[in-house]
Parts: sequence; C-alpha cells; structure tokens
Amino acid sequence: MNRAPTDRFATYIATLGRGPGRSRALTRAEAADAMAILLAGEADPIQIGAFLMLLRYRGEDPNEIAGLAEAASAALPRLDLHVQLDWPSYGAGKTRGAPWFLLAARALGQAGIPVLMHGTNEFTGGTTVAEALTTLGLPTASTPAQATAHLAERGFAYMPIAALNPAFAALLGLRRLLGLRSPMNTVARLLNPARAPASVDGVFHPPYIETHLATAPLLGQHRLVVLKGGGGEAERNPAKPTTLNIFDATEGITTATLPPLTTDAHPDPEPDIAAIWSGAARHPAIEARITGTIALGLIALRRGGDTEAHTLWQSRATIG
Repeated sequence: MNRAPTDRFATYIATLGRGPGRSRALTRAEAADAMAILLAGEADPIQIGAFLMLLRYRGEDPNEIAGLAEAASAALPRLDLHVQLDWPSYGAGKTRGAPWFLLAARALGQAGIPVLMHGTNEFTGGTTVAEALTTLGLPTASTPAQATAHLAERGFAYMPIAALNPAFAALLGLRRLLGLRSPMNTVARLLNPARAPASVDGVFHPPYIETHLATAPLLGQHRLVVLKGGGGEAERNPAKPTTLNIFDATEGITTATLPPLTTDAHPDPEPDIAAIWSGAARHPAIEARITGTIALGLIALRRGGDTEAHTLWQSRATIG
C-alpha cells in the first residue's frame, strides 16, 4: 500500500531530526523523493519549515544535495538550448551594488560563447539582474522560447528561477519567513538547467565550496569553477588574489590562484552600468572587475584567461 506523501515526508524529517548519534543525512533517493513531494505541493507548510531548517542545521551532504538537485532538475521545463556556459545568480549580499558580472556574461555571449544565466536576487542589497537588464534595454526571458530567441540574438539569456519553477522559487523565498538561507540555495546553483558543459559559480561562505565540488560529479557535470565572490555571486574582486576551485570530469579537483588586476579603489558612488557598457563612463577598478570576471568564464571553458578577457571586453559591440 502506498503511503501518503505527508507520511513519507514525516519520515524524512524524523531521519534528519533524531537525537545525537541517531540522526543522519538523507540518502540520494530519499532526498530526491522529498524534493519531489515539496515541488508537487504535497507537504504540509509546517513540515516544509522543519525540513529546511533541519537540513541547514545538520550541514550540507553531497549525496543529499545531489538527490535534491536531481528532483529539482526533473521538475524544470526542458531547455533545448545551445548554451556553453551556465551562470547561476542567487547572491544575497547586503552591500552589493550593480551586478557587474552581468556585463561579463553579456560580453562572453556577444563573443560567441552562449550564456544562460538563471536565478533570483530577491534578497540582495544591490541592483538585481532583472533591474540591470532593464537599464541596459534588454529583456528577461520568461519562457524557453524567449530564452532561445535571446540567445540567438545576443548569445545571452536570463531566466528567473520563478520562470523555470515557481514552486522551487517559493522554497528559496522562505528565507524571508525563516530568517536563514537553506541548502536550497546550493541546489539552485547546481541546477545547470540547459546542461551546459561548463559552469561558473560564486558562493558567499567558503565552506560551501567543498559541497559544490563534491556534488558536481554526482550530477554528471563536466566542468565547474567555484569561487568566493562578492555577495555570493560569480564576480571577481580585482584588487585581491582570487582562488579558483575547479572540478573537471577528467582531471578531478584542482585550484588556481589569479593575481590582483588593479590597486584602484572601487568607486563610491558607482557609475551607471549602461554607461560602463557603452563606454560613456570609464573606471579602471570597475572595468578590471568585469574583465576579471570574463576570465572566469574563459577559464571554465578552457578558452584563455585575463589577457584574452581584456581583449574580449575591448572588442565588444556597445550597441545592440
């Protein structure tokens, strides 16, 4: 006899919440079933809050995260997109300003490297990706068909997670009620909805890097570059050395340290993002941040580094 979803879900909560020496992480299959129940709307709201906070309290387990991510991916619309680079954007930095990484992703797309950015900046203290796109005169994709059209036109598309799966977006939004992020933020960053061969991923807290690297092979990813980025975004601070943590399906896990690119201070107030793109405004620290972030994408794809990134930025077309 099949058990009711709420009964199955209660078992998973009990597994996570038993006392010391008795609780454990969910298996990959258990985590996948739990996520399927969540996204189908079959768990009680009280159960959802308990589940998310127990996951957080216990710490992130790669097999558990992989099961959650597999079920979340299965619930996304099929994206038959020609994308080379996956770019999750789920940062929630309280001191962030403009999303300069967006200009890096746009420049890569314009140079013939199709980029799909997905995410939500609901809790950021700065300008969201959607707001910045409006400033740049660019649209947000709300359907796979729109994403396909945007990629064909400019090599870049941005789909909010709410457009990909509203139920999953709602789980991320529970941060407002619970006061804390949950491991669903890690799951979101590992979704790679277009199955791109490479991903660039930023985290706010360095301990999460290990989880991302350990989960990537379980999900069949080919290449993943992870760094501690500003506000949890894949954005390089050009005034400091940057450590890249790289998973490659052939080479395993390696690290690389990139040097600082500038000693100039970050401007306050920041220049307008559209003016920087068009060249109407110039600032060495901002442009170093952008070119340094372009290099992250090139490294993820084995297409070069800082020198090639600088050339790519200088050769961008500033209209269209």
